[in-house]
Amino acid sequence: MRRTGWVLGAIALVAVTVLVAVFVFTGPDSDSPVDPPGPPGTGPLTVVSLGDSTLSGEGAGDYTADTDGKDGNWCHRSPHAMVHQIELTGVTESVNLACSGAPSPHVGLGDVTQYTEPSQAGQLRELVDDHRVAAVVVALGANDDPRFSRLISECFTSWFLDQEAPCSDKIKQDWQRRLDAMVPKVVAALEDIKQVLKEAGYERSDYELVLQSYASPIGPGIPEKWRNLNGCPFRTEDLQWVAETGAVSLSDALRGAAQQANVRFLDLSRAGVGHEACSGGDDAEDEWFTRFTVRWDDLKDVERASHAVQESFHPNAAGHEQFARCMSEFLATSDREAACLKGEDGNLHAAPAAPSLTDS
Repeated sequence: MRRTGWVLGAIALVAVTVLVAVFVFTGPDSDSPVDPPGPPGTGPLTVVSLGDSTLSGEGAGDYTADTDGKDGNWCHRSPHAMVHQIELTGVTESVNLACSGAPSPHVGLGDVTQYTEPSQAGQLRELVDDHRVAAVVVALGANDDPRFSRLISECFTSWFLDQEAPCSDKIKQDWQRRLDAMVPKVVAALEDIKQVLKEAGYERSDYELVLQSYASPIGPGIPEKWRNLNGCPFRTEDLQWVAETGAVSLSDALRGAAQQANVRFLDLSRAGVGHEACSGGDDAEDEWFTRFTVRWDDLKDVERASHAVQESFHPNAAGHEQFARCMSEFLATSDREAACLKGEDGNLHAAPAAPSLTDS
């Protein structure tokens, strides 16, 4: 009798323990949804890109039909774009909001359209309704006061017209002023992105926000026979300035913007060394940037003709793959800054931040 009472007591104790465990791990109502850790809201864990052509996928080809000139939309978003190749633990979806030619106000919450599209931060605001944003990668600034793409076009014109002085001589005169004017615009756009996520209930620890700089698409190591309309029509002096001064000083300014906005920074200014457009001479297989490119069929259409060379001197699909590898490595760390540099295996890797011009 005494043994039977002990057994019944033990069974009762086990039953109570099980009930407590069920209550602790499922709550009072097991049908109630449980908020997952990390970003708030519902939907897949997502990485998002905002910015200009260097992230939209300009130069990578296979542009989505709705961004390849349809109804005036020339954002040129490619499935090969870097954001779609980023690997981040738990992330199952990638969304590309970047648009070719976008200035900082278009990335922010300004009332600015780019190729018919509204504010990218505004589009992010809609995205968080059904996506949980784990990381936002941003590239912007080059289309503000520096007008980097236009400067490259001016250097092409200088070569074509065989002007007496290199175009970089003129650019140098007010380059620093342009960089200084760019910084507050970039900071404002980054603050708008943070504001959108804050309004959606995100804490700063819920997501990563990275500003990246630009890799120089051209360099001085181009074989002479390819410095023409078949490849890279530039003077050697201008190629050297763009690669060794222009891209590096632009990156320095963007680093300062990232620090002001308190976001992470990835320096790409030296990421393309040895793989610039035309650097391979007769063999372009190892190049990570497009050469002078003309979409000849577009020249037959008045509405498309002005965009026929839009792909020129942008990262190609191989370049985006390399940049994505570096960004993935960087996002997996807690480092505030890093630089994409080529490793012994020939691929880009996230390395300790490269020295700035003022440090070297």
